[in-house]
Amino acid sequence: MRVKRRSRHRKVVKFYSTCFGFREPYKVLIDGTFVHHLLVHQLLPADDALRELLSASRAPPLLTSKCVVAELRRLGKSHSEAFDAAQLVATASCEHDKVVSAVDCILSLVGDKNPEHYFVATQDSDLRAKLREVPCVPVIYGLKNSLFIEQPSVQQRQFAQLDEEKRIHMEKSEFKKLLKASSEGKTSVGGNAPGVAEKSKFKRNRAKGPNPLSCKKKKPKPQASAARNQGPKTDGEAKRKRVRKRKRSAKDSSQAETSS
Repeated sequence: MRVKRRSRHRKVVKFYSTCFGFREPYKVLIDGTFVHHLLVHQLLPADDALRELLSASRAPPLLTSKCVVAELRRLGKSHSEAFDAAQLVATASCEHDKVVSAVDCILSLVGDKNPEHYFVATQDSDLRAKLREVPCVPVIYGLKNSLFIEQPSVQQRQFAQLDEEKRIHMEKSEFKKLLKASSEGKTSVGGNAPGVAEKSKFKRNRAKGPNPLSCKKKKPKPQASAARNQGPKTDGEAKRKRVRKRKRSAKDSSQAETSS
């Protein structure tokens, strides 16, 4: 089960990294309910638990806000440990003159498109439902002694698909500008349309022959060279036979003289 759970979490992180540009080190924005859950179930240290959840190479930085800390202070002794732990976490600048609720503060930090690429960790079901409507906000929550990442909602998947189609397809205004620029480039003498490269820049590399230095030279055949040197023969030369003279020894010459 742990292997399947980890593979699901990796797929979710990959979805947000490819579609919305999330990069390491991941930033995790936590609220008071999540801090309280970590302390109750002893999921400490929190940065190591979140690093394992996100399958990150290094521990992600944890962030909170002054409004979240103020809300934990108002909760009293029941959340005193969570208040002390939240004070040790770095705070994100929420830019609120007056303290607001933690839900409103986190929603304002996230905004419409989550420009800071926050992972929001919360146990508040109402806040999680509102964050599902924001296109690019991954939500982390705890269940007993385990941490989970919510699967992307239908709205988030549709937004990612529409955004990808916009990047692939050209808008009408851009298409008209391109047509106008290409027509002006055709009418001008010797001018190419803007944005169109010359053909000479895209010449294909044709296959070349073997290196002559690495090839052995062909040796001429002796028969063919001899036939070329002799040239064509006449009929008389073809019929003429070679007369061989027989060498006589001294004994044969003496016998010839006596017989004569």
